[in-house]
Amino acid sequence: MTAPALDNEQDRLKVQNSSQTRRNGVPSPRLHLRVCENSSVKKLAILGSTGSIGNSTLSVCESFPDRYQVVALAAGSNIDAAYAQCLRWHPKVISVATEQLAATLKTRLKTAGITNIEILNGTAGTIHVATLPEVNFVVSAIVGVAGLEATYAAVCAEKTIGLANKECLVAAGELIIAAAKKHNVDLLPIDSEHNAVHQCMRGGTPQEVKQVWLTASGGPFRNTPIADFDRITPQQALKHPTWVMGQRITIDSATMMNKGFEVIEACRLFSLPPAQVRVTIHPQSTVHSLVEFIDGSILAQISVTDMRLPILYALAYPERVPVTEKDALTFDLATLSQLDFSQPDLTRFPCLRLAYEAAETGGRTPIALNAADEIAVAAFLARDIPFLGIPRTIEAVLQRTSGQPPASISEVLEADLAAREDAREVIASQTTGVRK
Repeated sequence: MTAPALDNEQDRLKVQNSSQTRRNGVPSPRLHLRVCENSSVKKLAILGSTGSIGNSTLSVCESFPDRYQVVALAAGSNIDAAYAQCLRWHPKVISVATEQLAATLKTRLKTAGITNIEILNGTAGTIHVATLPEVNFVVSAIVGVAGLEATYAAVCAEKTIGLANKECLVAAGELIIAAAKKHNVDLLPIDSEHNAVHQCMRGGTPQEVKQVWLTASGGPFRNTPIADFDRITPQQALKHPTWVMGQRITIDSATMMNKGFEVIEACRLFSLPPAQVRVTIHPQSTVHSLVEFIDGSILAQISVTDMRLPILYALAYPERVPVTEKDALTFDLATLSQLDFSQPDLTRFPCLRLAYEAAETGGRTPIALNAADEIAVAAFLARDIPFLGIPRTIEAVLQRTSGQPPASISEVLEADLAAREDAREVIASQTTGVRK
């Protein structure tokens, strides 16, 4: 088969940039000449539409209706929010968690006079949303491995991915990156830290990067005496000093496991070994990440602490969309009075140490890290284990885990289930409960 003739210089730039500028599925941030393949309205599928990232994405769509169209939603179990989103956005397709919820939503929409929205459910429904032919951009924001199959399917369907689900790359990073390379798909990070790294890397080549620095607020316990950690309650742990997030990610921020997941994600997104991905405590959460180059230069990305900004960057890439003061995304330099940075204490935050060890070991270890953490966090929130029971549970599960890499998504899911069962056994053997 011969290659098609290229009609003009613009077409040749498209092909050249498409074939030469991606590295492990991630577009090379340093190229500024890449021509956007579709300058018309981007058609979005949002996986996890009722969560914080999903709602922030919809807010961006509200602000830029001439640029982004909501075509399909995966809404999970929040049926009231799903109903409200259908009324507002009229997606072509929406998927919810169960068949019963789908029936309930269908009845409510019919009562409201809406009968032209296809209503699906379960994993199959989410995959359908993610692979709808008219969709060209998928926001992956389902928490945990629940969004893994749909995200992988979207990559294989050659959709551009806005990745806010770090667990996908933690559990199945090698498989997703390989699929992105095979299908020539962009993986654009939405997590504020990785989004910041992506922006900073536009200032140099991958070979010029010495290391990246992921900033962390330190959570609510960065100054709490370690002796008091076993008396930490779920209510205390759920009070994050900077961000408003879901329960699991808030607890993960308190233990710094969330930052550990981000280390693994950064290694995979930017093809870096763990030793080149550093973490620094930055309580102001103003600098979202930094990239240090081999010549000693350091580029930092500074912005308001609003997830709409990294979402807008990912949706618009490689362009930048102008915002105004009414969008509340502009940064006031007059407020930049103090920037503090310090090294994380791995004794205080053993989850971060465990994440680095999992990143080094690879294979099934990161899968077990994520699965055990999810079970342990749920047990802590239920007051079945103390705060430090979270890292103790994870470490015990990792000791049972093989480093052999999974060969398929099904093997990832099998390893995930096995690690969850191990975590439940560890918790059951640790304590009979710590409820007060």
